[in-house]
Amino acid sequence: MNKGELVDAIATKTSITKKQAEDILTATTDTIIEAVASGDKITLVGFGSFEPRDRAARDGRNPKTGAVLKIPATTVPGFSAGKAFKERVKG
Repeated sequence: MNKGELVDAIATKTSITKKQAEDILTATTDTIIEAVASGDKITLVGFGSFEPRDRAARDGRNPKTGAVLKIPATTVPGFSAGKAFKERVKG
């Protein structure tokens, strides 16, 4: 499912216009991105948590030459699915 299909599904389930659904989805994703980028954790009970995660520096290899390279430490976005989400997917 892409963003357009998600907007259509939201509009159908909530009886709002597609434009309103798109505005809400965009505002939601923008807010989550801004919060995680500033170091905050977002928890949506039953759905999951978004948080920044630190990734340690490590050695990597150039696949073409096999040369060892240093991959610097960085912060990446992380998502952990909530219990209800996991159970629903599990079946």
